Amino acid sequence: MRLYALCDQDSLNKHSVSIESFVDIATKNNAEIIQYRNKNASSQDVKKVLITLRTLWSGFLIANDHIELCSFCDGIHLGQEDLKKIDSNEQKAIKIVREVIGSEKIIGLSTHNKQEVEIANSLELNYVGLGAFRTTSTKNVDNILGEKLDKIAGFSKHPVAAIGGVTFNDSFKNVTYHVIGSALLS
Repeated sequence: MRLYALCDQDSLNKHSVSIESFVDIATKNNAEIIQYRNKNASSQDVKKVLITLRTLWSGFLIANDHIELCSFCDGIHLGQEDLKKIDSNEQKAIKIVREVIGSEKIIGLSTHNKQEVEIANSLELNYVGLGAFRTTSTKNVDNILGEKLDKIAGFSKHPVAAIGGVTFNDSFKNVTYHVIGSALLS
């Protein structure tokens, strides 16, 4: 299992875990990637945390949604809604993102079904997040894939990060990364 650690600020606050402690937990569990997500903070506040994370973490650092902060990390992760805000045409939206962040940065995109995975196959991405695998405490999800997730992952030409309620004990054949957030804090 390859670990992609989701550092969700709401979860950190709920569990009274500092950024420093989260990085220690991610390091002890051999995480390769940390994604910082804070849906309630200003861009300036997210920037401060990314700078702190960069001083503590030498692995891949991904910002959730904040394209404008890509210079402070290794890439960004976008949701379907975020992509559509950039442009309704996925190809155009990713082209715009790529122009803004440059070719050396990572782009990840959330997907929720086979159709979105197939669309993602035509996009210049580095990976897709696929899920939700099961319910999660960090996000309201309507679409639970369960065991179908691994089969759908098999259709992706990009590495797949399983998202949503994933634990260390889950096993997948077609998934590259286990995205684990709150389970790291328990």
